[in-house]
Amino acid sequence: MSKEKKSAAKPKLALYWAASCGGCEIAVLDINEKILDVANFFDIVFWPVAIDAKVKDVEALEDGAITLCLFNGAIRNSENEKIAKLLRQKSVVMVAFGSCAYEGCIPALSNTTSKAATLDWVFKNSPSTVNPDNVRPQLETETKVGTLELPEFWETVRALDQVVEVDYYVPGCPPQAHQIWAVLETVVDILANGKPLPPKGTILGAGDKTCCDECSRHREEKKIKKFVRPHEIIPDPNECLLDQGILCCGPATRSGCGGLCTSVGIPCRGCYGPPPNSKDQGTKLLSALSSVIDSDDPAEIDKILDGIVDPVGTFYRFSMSKAILGRKRIKNGVVEKKGEMVEA
Repeated sequence: MSKEKKSAAKPKLALYWAASCGGCEIAVLDINEKILDVANFFDIVFWPVAIDAKVKDVEALEDGAITLCLFNGAIRNSENEKIAKLLRQKSVVMVAFGSCAYEGCIPALSNTTSKAATLDWVFKNSPSTVNPDNVRPQLETETKVGTLELPEFWETVRALDQVVEVDYYVPGCPPQAHQIWAVLETVVDILANGKPLPPKGTILGAGDKTCCDECSRHREEKKIKKFVRPHEIIPDPNECLLDQGILCCGPATRSGCGGLCTSVGIPCRGCYGPPPNSKDQGTKLLSALSSVIDSDDPAEIDKILDGIVDPVGTFYRFSMSKAILGRKRIKNGVVEKKGEMVEA
């Protein structure tokens, strides 16, 4: 068989990086030499950070030609949306890969403010900005070599499934290498042996309990009078961090990471998303904290809660796009606010 025919017979794989930090891209390489097994099994047709493939190459493919797409990053602008819809059209299986695609993650924290305020901070008010003429990026700029275009910056950051249909989710910021390999190995086994795919909507590369269930620290569910930040105390290496007053998101976070952060004295941040049967990670964490605060006095409770620095950034660091308490809820690509449907 010729090299061309052999390559054409391979299932096609695409990876894309939207509004995110790029950590998910690096995490794929953290599977080390197993990346060679991936390259041997798949024909990697689109991975802008690693191979020289263009959008026009994807556009030229038949619909459904890409077997598997690992899409990381939230949908922050018009280009993110365009590529998401293109890859959805061309892919059989679309995976929201990592926390940003799954729930919005850090980019979605800007949903607590407005597009105008965000741009004002970046181009006008930031201490590091020197822009006396208040110059702003334009969607189109005429130059000697032609018209330069920039994507349109959106008012609201969305998770991937708020823009296109998603088949599966792989949580984590970034997903752990062993979980990435487990997912890829499972897909390879399914494709190679004709096994059925998991039910749509399945959370892959994660557990079905909470981070606390895989944490090695001992928990007595002590009542606390004060929250402390990790640098303010030297925590007991064996005792639950929450019992010691360190705010840990373990009770409100899906298992699967192996408790890596807590094992080295760092509280869980919540990057694996809400545990099973919980739709909102922030309210789940609030519920967990209500059971450990040692007071019935509203004034004292307020004082204890004042010890939580950046509550929104703590409770919804990874899930603001999906938050019940968010300023906007998105349904089928439009914003639902106070019972009315308006364009996002």
